[in-house]
Amino acid sequence: MIGEMDGSMVAGYFRGKTILITGSTGFLGKVLVEKILRVQPDVKKLFLLVRASDVESAKLRIQTEVTGREIFQVLKEKHGMGFDNFIEEKICPVAGDIVYENFGLDAASLRELVKDVDIIVNGAATTNFSERYDVAFDSNVLGAKHVCAFAKKCTKLKMLLHVSTAYVAGEKEGLILEKPFLMGETLREGTHLDIESELDLIKETRSELKANCSSEKAERRTMKELGLKRARQFGWPNTYVFTKAMGEMLLGHLRGDLPVVILRPSIITSTLKEPLPGWMEGIRTIDSVVIGYAKQTLSFFLVDLDLIMDVIPGDMVVNAMMVAMAAHSEEQAQTIYHVTSSLRNPAPYAILADTGHRYFFDNPPCTGKNGEPARLKKMRFFSTVARLSLYMTIKYRLPLEMLRLVNISLCGVFSQRYNELSRKYRFVMHLIELYAPYSLFKGCFDDMNSERLRLAMKKEQDDNGEYCFDFDPKSIDWDDYFYNVHIPGVLKYMRD
Repeated sequence: MIGEMDGSMVAGYFRGKTILITGSTGFLGKVLVEKILRVQPDVKKLFLLVRASDVESAKLRIQTEVTGREIFQVLKEKHGMGFDNFIEEKICPVAGDIVYENFGLDAASLRELVKDVDIIVNGAATTNFSERYDVAFDSNVLGAKHVCAFAKKCTKLKMLLHVSTAYVAGEKEGLILEKPFLMGETLREGTHLDIESELDLIKETRSELKANCSSEKAERRTMKELGLKRARQFGWPNTYVFTKAMGEMLLGHLRGDLPVVILRPSIITSTLKEPLPGWMEGIRTIDSVVIGYAKQTLSFFLVDLDLIMDVIPGDMVVNAMMVAMAAHSEEQAQTIYHVTSSLRNPAPYAILADTGHRYFFDNPPCTGKNGEPARLKKMRFFSTVARLSLYMTIKYRLPLEMLRLVNISLCGVFSQRYNELSRKYRFVMHLIELYAPYSLFKGCFDDMNSERLRLAMKKEQDDNGEYCFDFDPKSIDWDDYFYNVHIPGVLKYMRD
């Protein structure tokens, strides 16, 4: 049962706590680290696990990839000259990796951690849709297993929070509930998933590739194809969501009586308010469209403008994480939260298309030859794969075939040009295949658990008159967010 809380109680929960965070160099990890340090300067210690050869290298990574980023500007201004000392006191770099048992730590480091850690936040993952199967499996499946095993060794652990994705649901339609995956469960009827067998298959495939002296490129291609093949065999659209689902299964199966929260955000976008509106890192699906349109390198996209685009700002996801940690501390249960917007405040893709066109009409990018504002053409949208495929055939595939025939008749004069265009065509078709499950997604994520958590929060306001831990999607004006916050943020923070 979730008790009534307010912002000061949530912030107070982290006072004196020692927290191990994986994935702190990622977008969400940075937002979380900054928020904890800003609202609770009396947190005892943040152990940040990062891939590095030693502690000094880990420290350098944190300085350049975490605390050195723009998102920490507010905290820097707050602490002034004392910022570096504050960071040194609160953040402890740990050189390790979740793909290894005990994160690959030596005995002394392990002893210190298991003795001190109160909370674990596992945000480390590979999010590449078509990642090599072995790489994705190591990080998203075995990583969850190793984090769980480590958590069981922590003598005073109060909470393990695991960040997953709402899209572990695959391509389901209708209302998708906040329920756990059972071991071996799949999205395709008549199939059963054996995680150990998947690991054996990966090992066998790698051994075969090594025995055949395959090139690095061939090995990479084979392992990527294997991941997509296995994902689709069991009903998932890509390697990323397939391995994240397996990670959830292992966590649920192995946790025992550990207090576990699994957080499933939808597409995470730039921060709505805190600490900087519009701050972001890493290009999401919708951001590649915005940037492509601004640069006029993308003239069309596969999306049904009437379908709901389930996005949620990064600071809201972090607020939900922190409230969930405080609410479920020492509860000896597993709870799943959808941090999503499709049910409470649905935003059709048409809103992004409309605000994008309006924004760039009002603020044309200077991409002309002499730096003058460009006149952008409206982007074309195709609501089905069939329509886009027909367009691609007429516009690109047929001319490509003609070029191939001309090239043959002219003894390969245009070979380089043909290979280049052919590669681009295959790349675009591959992108269409990967993004179709999201841009044509017809599901709606139920967030009853998240709503209960929101209702438990008293509407206490902070010094700025805002709710300190707001994660209610109903409070978002999508038109205003995309036009005044997200699109300007994409252009400001994602420039090459």
